Amino acid sequence: MFSRRSFLVALLSVAVGLYLLPSPIDPKPHVLKGPPPALEGPLAVNTLLQKGRRLFSGELHGPESFTADDDGNVYTGTVDGKLWRIGPDDSLTLITQMGQNLPECGSSTDYEPLCGRPHGVRLDRRGQLIVADSYLGLHSVDPQTGDKTLLLSNSQGADGIPFAFLNGLEISPQTGIIYFTDSSSRWGRRHVKLEVIELNRLGRLLAFDPESGSVRVLLDSLYMPNGVVLSPDEDFLLLAETSIGRILRFWLKGPGAGTTEIVMDNMIGYPDNIRLSDHGTFLVGITTPRFRKLVPPFLDAIAPYPAVKRFLAKVIPLSWYGFLLPRYALVLELGPDGELVGSLHDPEGRLTWAISDVFQHRGRTYLGSTDLPFLPVLEGGDS
Repeated sequence: MFSRRSFLVALLSVAVGLYLLPSPIDPKPHVLKGPPPALEGPLAVNTLLQKGRRLFSGELHGPESFTADDDGNVYTGTVDGKLWRIGPDDSLTLITQMGQNLPECGSSTDYEPLCGRPHGVRLDRRGQLIVADSYLGLHSVDPQTGDKTLLLSNSQGADGIPFAFLNGLEISPQTGIIYFTDSSSRWGRRHVKLEVIELNRLGRLLAFDPESGSVRVLLDSLYMPNGVVLSPDEDFLLLAETSIGRILRFWLKGPGAGTTEIVMDNMIGYPDNIRLSDHGTFLVGITTPRFRKLVPPFLDAIAPYPAVKRFLAKVIPLSWYGFLLPRYALVLELGPDGELVGSLHDPEGRLTWAISDVFQHRGRTYLGSTDLPFLPVLEGGDS
């Protein structure tokens, strides 16, 4: 009896200690619009994403975003803070290190603030790489020499609020304006799982004018804004709000200029980057799908309960959450007005999963990820 009583006292002490331990997050209740949509119609399961191959296994770790020049070179950034050029012959060349070039870069997310983590990567009208580094700010990088020029630091931020998690990037060919997202003013990239669980509204969509050096806040109070893309006519931007599975349209021109509308809500998964396809549609990488099962998806189930989320953030290491997520690759294809017209699947994750970017160039589709140690490609425009 004494042994059992001692065990109960110890268990109660642990429970009280965990309850009193401060939580790193301050979540609010959030109720999603409904259960995930069914896998039918444009979402019907297929195996189109299995018809590819992996390049640079063990050499490129987390090639997250892509851009390309007129010579057929493709550019990307990886978790170790490096920028790379992939030649038309699939050669791989290091361009530069965004931050400090330490031996530990890429070994742990703890080193990302020192090493850098390039997310959005685009070429501007002068042929320079514009890079949104999550920790180090907006940079211009010479793709030939690797010389870096800081355009806007995270500490400078906008409207008196520093950046914490630069993410998506788009550049207007017409005006040269750089559109980008700061996913959170609280959590950096290495704490992205806390950002998703907390479901705060601390993200912003911004515009930077490289000629004047001025930065404007276009939208604030966003749920983890991520990928952003211009329409072909540059009359609107599509913007992914990752943590609530939603896509917004922000009008740049016309009678609705400056206004926002919801294009897609209660999505089949959590959207990352949005890119124009080679035939005028929009391609959306899904980092984690939401599926109808006997029980709701994990993030759906905990969304309305702040106390549960605070407790989980105290007791579960960030690295464990990955085991709760399905290993399933999914890309959505949207029409010119943002309507769902099709999807590409890899149900078993044979080629890849957790897709961050879908970039088409010269008949090849590059599939990005934030953490996987290879670059998946589809040949011949499988989309």
